[in-house]
Amino acid sequence: MRSPPTQPLDAAQVRAANGTLHVESRASLRPFNTFGLPALAQTLVHVKSEADVRRVVDHPTFGRASKFILGGGSNVVLTRDVAALVLKVEIMGRRLVEERADAWIVEAGAGENWHEFVAWTIEQGWPGLENLALIPGTVGAAPVQNIGAYGVELRDRFESLDAVDLVTGRSVALDAAACRFGYRDSAFKQHLAGKSVITRVRIRLPRPWRPVLGYLELERKVAETGMADPDARTIFDWVCAIRRAKLPDPARIGNAGSFFKNPVVSAEQCRDIIGRDPEIVHYPLPDGTVKLAAGWLIDACGWKGKTVGGAGVYEKQALVLVNRGGAHGSEVVTLARAIQESVYGRFGIRLEPEPVIV
Repeated sequence: MRSPPTQPLDAAQVRAANGTLHVESRASLRPFNTFGLPALAQTLVHVKSEADVRRVVDHPTFGRASKFILGGGSNVVLTRDVAALVLKVEIMGRRLVEERADAWIVEAGAGENWHEFVAWTIEQGWPGLENLALIPGTVGAAPVQNIGAYGVELRDRFESLDAVDLVTGRSVALDAAACRFGYRDSAFKQHLAGKSVITRVRIRLPRPWRPVLGYLELERKVAETGMADPDARTIFDWVCAIRRAKLPDPARIGNAGSFFKNPVVSAEQCRDIIGRDPEIVHYPLPDGTVKLAAGWLIDACGWKGKTVGGAGVYEKQALVLVNRGGAHGSEVVTLARAIQESVYGRFGIRLEPEPVIV
């Protein structure tokens, strides 16, 4: 049975229902999504603690409503107003949980900025997240998406997380197996979507630390600098420089980062494509399959710099769709679908979006 939709509350109702919750009615979501797309939340609750989640569960109206969980808004495309109750996760705090012989275990609140958390771990002398620097979003969103970059995925560094069940209000701790991590995927995008709120995430940073440099752009940095054995701070700086050179800052140009997943194909499919397009960027995987660079596929189809209404393909990186000013979510989706059809027509490959389209 589907939960009944949340009804908008007037100011008096919000004050009466609020208690210690911070609640907004008819709240603009434009500041809360990095694409800068216009949308309203009928009711928005700012979640600053686990107790706030339980207050929502116990609330006579909010507890029965369908929920939409929002972190940093860096992985969402809003195409309409949101009728579900929006839970804006703003739980802060970070700490060293345990220092073991084989690892440092660090923890952060789900509302912490991911890049700032990565920078903090490096500053504290706990390396291991440097390849994941400058990824937009919050700590709580990182396991939802199983973020990854430059040869490292979150699941490679994941220890466990705490979440609150939106039906029972109970807190649970989940390990990697329970999170069901996949390529840009997890249980929180599948059977747990809208049913649990991640409150805290624990990261395992292995000791001794070993650099991960097997990605083309990092290999180029090694060759350019002659630094065959860079430390974690150097890799952090390299990753930041690489990302800034080709990816737009969401604070200046609205975007959700990489819009499409890099497709994975069989070795035979890859050989067929190389036969027609020898310059295709590809990465062999341990299981014998091959990951193709989605940005290269899109660029090869001539999409770089093209626009649909206020939405466009970024001039420096075809994998990124941007808000050129005044874009609506429907225009972003129209552009994305046109790109998908174009890539499929030329390469026979269906690109899958990374962001959640609402």
